[in-house]
Amino acid sequence: MRRMLAMLLLLAFVGGGPAGAAAPPLAHREVFANGLRVLVAPRPAVPIVVVRISLRAGSAFDPPEAPGLANLTAELLTRGTAKRSGPELDRAIEFVGGDLDADASRDGTIIGLAVLKKDLDLGLDLLTEVLLTPAFPEEELRRKVGEIQGALRRSEESPETVAGRALARLIYPGHPYAHQVAGTVESVGRLTREQVVRFHRERYRPDAAVVSVVGDVTVDEAREALRRRLGAWTPPPDPPLAIPQAPATPPVAHETVSRDLTQATVYLGRPGLRQDHPDYFPLLVCNYILGGGSASRLYSRVREERGLAYSVYSSNSPGRYGASLVVALQTRVDAVEGAVRLVKEEMARMTQAPVEERELRLAKDYLIGSFPLRLDTSRKLADFLIGIEEYGLGLDYPERFKSEVAKVTAADVQRVAARYLDAATFSSVTVTK
Repeated sequence: MRRMLAMLLLLAFVGGGPAGAAAPPLAHREVFANGLRVLVAPRPAVPIVVVRISLRAGSAFDPPEAPGLANLTAELLTRGTAKRSGPELDRAIEFVGGDLDADASRDGTIIGLAVLKKDLDLGLDLLTEVLLTPAFPEEELRRKVGEIQGALRRSEESPETVAGRALARLIYPGHPYAHQVAGTVESVGRLTREQVVRFHRERYRPDAAVVSVVGDVTVDEAREALRRRLGAWTPPPDPPLAIPQAPATPPVAHETVSRDLTQATVYLGRPGLRQDHPDYFPLLVCNYILGGGSASRLYSRVREERGLAYSVYSSNSPGRYGASLVVALQTRVDAVEGAVRLVKEEMARMTQAPVEERELRLAKDYLIGSFPLRLDTSRKLADFLIGIEEYGLGLDYPERFKSEVAKVTAADVQRVAARYLDAATFSSVTVTK
């Protein structure tokens, strides 16, 4: 049953309406009286409904003395409620071949549900239980703490993870983004059930939540089902916690981390741009030309022509409270200096002359042509709807994305390269022997 559900999700957007028909609106949006924002995208092609609830309860909201609290809270949501134990929840959702999970990131926590249309009522009942009445059993908490600590210890064996954590501390000094979502082995070990209960009570609130519903359901059906279960959900009296934006120009710093490795991992990074910044689309194109794929300048010159990197790429990663622009590479320990010098030369070259028309056209064609793949399953669309709501991008964002990318010129690319690719503004982390 689970395999059938996965296949139906993959097919959710295949074979839409008749050729030449006008594209339907991306979704219906409304706001309940308690502040809960609801987005519904009917997709009747397959009998699947995906529901995603996003809460502003990610690691950015961890108390300073309790890194990892948001993550532990999310991990415990499905491990017992006021009505059912964790195993009972598992059996109930697995009996109908569905999925029910919860996951925390930097910006928020998402509780996700995927069920066949005929099992939607049961699925929503279970989702409502884990959202509103989690029990946070002490024995489950201690077990989860052990699992998280084990994963944190294992992650120290990954040079990419080690470099990413160190770079976050350099790019986001004094900001909640500086600490990792899961916390540390020590901080997680100090967390208590009382802290988890308080975090849930204060941060899981309708006026800082978004629900997206995608699949074989009408707007009226989704509205009624959600009102019946979440309409009486009441926010706490205090306003939602406000998180400041990350520093736009943090001090440049460099760090070397020693590990017993046969190769080196290097991350260069600085603050990037969110999607609502006027330079975002030119930088998106610029980044793709620099290091966005196998036809990029970094890949072609550093890896293919000179053989100085096993992998090399660049990325701009938006976040609700800040973004990062990162160039990453893996190389031989004895080749670090030459590889980094070559990367910086390519960054500088982006600022010195307009990119070639062929490069520009390839980048724009790829970005526009690949965009539909971000919406090709019900879950992807549900998460996309949450993203554009949380960033305030509007339901017309897919069309604006295409038009804004299409407008980018070679002069735009050179301009943003000069502004954002100056290697002197990048901090660095090298994980090596």
